[in-house]
Amino acid sequence: MANFSPSSEDTSISFSRIAIAMVAIALAICLSAFGFYRFQTSDPYISQVLAQKGEVTQGQEIFNLNCAACHGAGGVGLVGPSLAKVSHRKSQVGLINQVISGKTPPMPKFQPSPEIMADLLSYLDNL
Repeated sequence: MANFSPSSEDTSISFSRIAIAMVAIALAICLSAFGFYRFQTSDPYISQVLAQKGEVTQGQEIFNLNCAACHGAGGVGLVGPSLAKVSHRKSQVGLINQVISGKTPPMPKFQPSPEIMADLLSYLDNL
């Protein structure tokens, strides 16, 4: 009878190959995520917004004029969702895209200047 059980050498080679493959996959995922972030931040408008330090008080005024009717005073949510701790759920790039895209009806498409958007982000970071 032939013995078909793998030798310990074959088993260690298999584990090494699996470990190398897992490291390669993890590295590919990390590089893809970094590339996607770099692609998003290569947008000139987004770069201009992120290069500025916004003012929280200005951001609150902007929010009260443009956002509070749907998101409630302090971002507690009304027609629009609550924005409490929104910066924990969305990146700054994601928030910028949300504001300027208008892709989630009934939210309209806004086109704030980079300065105004930076102020709004500062306020949203504090909700």
